[in-house]
Amino acid sequence: MSSNAITIIILFLNISLFPAISALNQEGVSLLSWLSTFDSSSSTTFFSSWNPSHQNPCNWDYIKCSSDGFVSEITITSIHLPTSFPTQLLSLSHLTNLVLSNVNLTGEIPPSIGNLSSLVNLDLSFNALTGDIPAEIGKLAELQFLILNSNILHGRIPRDIGNCSKLRQLELFDNQLSGEIPAEIGKLRALEIFRGGGNSGIHGEIPREISNCKGLVFLGLADTGISGQLPRSIGELKNLKTLSIYTANITGNIPPKIGNCSALENLFLYENQISGKIPVELGSLKNLKRLLLWHNNLGGNIPGSLGNCSSLTVIDISLNSLNGEVPPSLASLVALEELLLSMNNISGEIPSFIGNFSGLKQLELDNNIFFGEIPPVIGQLKELLLFFAWQNQLHGSIPAELANCEKLQALDLSHNSLTGSVPNSLFNLKNLTQLMLISNEFSGELPPDIGSCIGLIRLRLGSNNFSGHIPSQMGFLHKLSFLELSENQFVGDIPPEIGNCTQLEMVDLHKNKLQGTIPSSFEFLVGLNVLDLSMNSIGGTIPENLGKLTSLNKLVIRENNITGLIPKSLGLCKDMQLLDLSSNRITGSIPEEIGRLQGLDILLNLSSNVLTGPIPESFSNLSNLANLDLSNNMLSGNLRVLGSLDNLVSLDVSNNKFSGNLPNTKLFHDLPSSAFAGNQELCINRSQCNIGDSLHGRRSTKNLVLCAFLSVTATMLILLFGVLLIIRARGTTYRGNDEEEKDLEWDFTPFQKLNFSVNDIVTKLLDSNIIGKGCSGMVYRVETPTKQIIAVKKLWPVKNGEAPERDLFSAEVQTLGSIRHKNIVRLLGCCCIINTACETHFKFPVQPSKNSNFFICQPISEYGYSLKITEKSDVYSYGVVLLEVLTGKEPTDNQIPEGAHIITWVNKELKERKKDFTTILDQQLLMQSSTQIQEMLQVLGVALLSVNSCPEERPTMKDVTAMLKEIRHENDDFEKPISLGKVVTNPKAAVHCSSFSRSSEPLIRSPS
Repeated sequence: MSSNAITIIILFLNISLFPAISALNQEGVSLLSWLSTFDSSSSTTFFSSWNPSHQNPCNWDYIKCSSDGFVSEITITSIHLPTSFPTQLLSLSHLTNLVLSNVNLTGEIPPSIGNLSSLVNLDLSFNALTGDIPAEIGKLAELQFLILNSNILHGRIPRDIGNCSKLRQLELFDNQLSGEIPAEIGKLRALEIFRGGGNSGIHGEIPREISNCKGLVFLGLADTGISGQLPRSIGELKNLKTLSIYTANITGNIPPKIGNCSALENLFLYENQISGKIPVELGSLKNLKRLLLWHNNLGGNIPGSLGNCSSLTVIDISLNSLNGEVPPSLASLVALEELLLSMNNISGEIPSFIGNFSGLKQLELDNNIFFGEIPPVIGQLKELLLFFAWQNQLHGSIPAELANCEKLQALDLSHNSLTGSVPNSLFNLKNLTQLMLISNEFSGELPPDIGSCIGLIRLRLGSNNFSGHIPSQMGFLHKLSFLELSENQFVGDIPPEIGNCTQLEMVDLHKNKLQGTIPSSFEFLVGLNVLDLSMNSIGGTIPENLGKLTSLNKLVIRENNITGLIPKSLGLCKDMQLLDLSSNRITGSIPEEIGRLQGLDILLNLSSNVLTGPIPESFSNLSNLANLDLSNNMLSGNLRVLGSLDNLVSLDVSNNKFSGNLPNTKLFHDLPSSAFAGNQELCINRSQCNIGDSLHGRRSTKNLVLCAFLSVTATMLILLFGVLLIIRARGTTYRGNDEEEKDLEWDFTPFQKLNFSVNDIVTKLLDSNIIGKGCSGMVYRVETPTKQIIAVKKLWPVKNGEAPERDLFSAEVQTLGSIRHKNIVRLLGCCCIINTACETHFKFPVQPSKNSNFFICQPISEYGYSLKITEKSDVYSYGVVLLEVLTGKEPTDNQIPEGAHIITWVNKELKERKKDFTTILDQQLLMQSSTQIQEMLQVLGVALLSVNSCPEERPTMKDVTAMLKEIRHENDDFEKPISLGKVVTNPKAAVHCSSFSRSSEPLIRSPS
């Protein structure tokens, strides 16, 4: 403790014990008494002027006195005061202003606050106060300003607050208040500002008595549970300038009477469940500046009357169901800065009058039905920062006039039918950071001018008809993060100058006609995560220096003409998760170093090369690997090392020169013979191999005799077995289904060791054990001999004529079986019989230390069990993890009603709550800023795409990664309005991503 603090305490004790000696009055003594409670000596240094030898505290810092010498004001802000609410100050009966803002106050507001009868201004904002707002505040008849925002206050807004008849400003936002807004609020006839947002527990309707507050200027109830319709009486608030009730549960129509709020400047009603049409009466609001109605259920046309709102600067009506064309009357909105119409059903041509909006900064028309050409007049928008028109029906070419928008930062015209070449002048835009033209019909060559676009961070031109060489000037784009030129007609070499783009995280050049070699300059791309050069005609060897790319997690070079050896240096890429070098002409042995990539968990594919030698012993380190393909090489030796790879769900070593016995593991026992075919010396059947060994060296005559004898014996056994099968089949015709399943032989492929058999399960599939059923099958509760409780789901049979798509089904089984994560449903294995296949899953445990299981059974007609893995198989589980993070719930959380799975619950919530997606998020996440919440909703959309019930509708992990990075970077650069008076640009706080090949679909959509 500092000497100054000790002095104050000693002097305070002297004053208390010997009051006759001190000249300090009682108010000063009370203040020093509070000061002595501070826990931190550093805090007292701010109060060095509080001198106990003074007669009164009127000259002390933070203190003001009235003309008659009484303390009237205490104003302390932004100082760390480690203390609770200062009850010592409640004796200051002449106090009119008490401001203790952002000073770390704790504890509760005492009821005795009501004794400060002269109080006019009480500001306790930005502290850590808890407890209820005391009803005694209603005794403060002179109170005009009550500012309690940004604390941890809970409970209801006290009805007694209606007694503060002089109250002008009531700020309660960002607390943990609950309950309904009391009707007594209508007694506050002098009220000008009422802000109660950020209290998720506040619910119910807005009381119609609010219309009695005729002087109300600001009404804010955003991020609450407020529901019901906006009261019609709201039109009586003639002085209202800001109505901010976004991210709530408002339903019904916007009342036409709102057109009577003649002073209204800001109407923020986004992220609700408002339906009906946008009222034409809004056209009466001559002072309206910002209209934010995005993410509701609005339909009908855009009212032409909005053209009367000549002060409008922002219109955001995206994510609704609006239709029709953009009304010509909007041409009069010359002050417009942001026009956001995304994700509606708006049609017609892009109106040419947009060129009149000289101050326009943001134009979002994506995900509509706009057709025709892009009007050249857009080039007149000198202030334009962002132009999104992706996922429409636009045709024609990009107008060269667009290059006149010198401030343009983001341009996305993906998923249209645009043709022609990209204007050379477009690449002279120094501020352009995002150029996305994915999935159009652009052609021609990329000009050298592209090197002038030095601000580019994302260049995504995939799925077009671009041709010619990739310009070497690309190397001047030093800020480039994403380079996607895939699925075009590019030829020639990959320019080594790309190695100068040292910020690159993704390079995707797959499916072109590129030749030459992999540039050694790629070694400088030290932040590279994904390198995909597949499906080209690239030759040469894999550069040794690629091993310097230690951040690389996906390297795909399949289907090229690569020769030479696999570089040992690839073993330095410790973050590698997927390595695909298949379908090349790579020779030599597999380096030991590849086996040291312990992060390799998705895929290792070295198939269709000319590799020789044994499988390295170091492969035993690949304990996380799920899919391994070494087929179609000239590899030799035994497969013993693969026996330790517990996570393998897909293995193909066919068409090599392997020999010896298969590892004695369940996986190898149950893999189909096609996985080992073409290895003449490989002993697949251990018993046959033993017989073969015992006969080795005998004379040929005896061999022939014995073989003949064995053949006859085998034939008789086969005939006998066939007869028995016929008899058994006829016998079982008269048995019930339950008895039939008891006797069937199951081919079981476990993905880990189990302590029960298949028969332990199928014999318990009785009607008495049914616990539920759904659209996909019946669920049973089964107890194993070891007392494990297992939920068994027996899927419905495939209907006649229905395409079962078994490869995708099997791939899903294997992928989930490979997962190693505490929070992911994990398959234990797969079993099958003729006409039937079964899968086994882990569920989340009821007890923290024990695991329960989930068992699924599905008839699959004549289709066998396939071990084919697809590129979509690793996405589903990742989507589940995203849902866990966003919702704060486990996949089978006991907080989810009816014991539903997290995916079922999320989809149900979306269907029932329409577009109120924030109810799904973890309540702790809702305390973040609105911009961060928008990012979370975008990620929720990615999660829902990833867990789509139809595997081919899921994105690839590359798409998922791209979408997540797109969300991060877009929200770094642009934000939605999050507070009054601060509206900054944002490309889309909606839930979509223009970089995904299916970006025409809203990401947050309940699967039908």
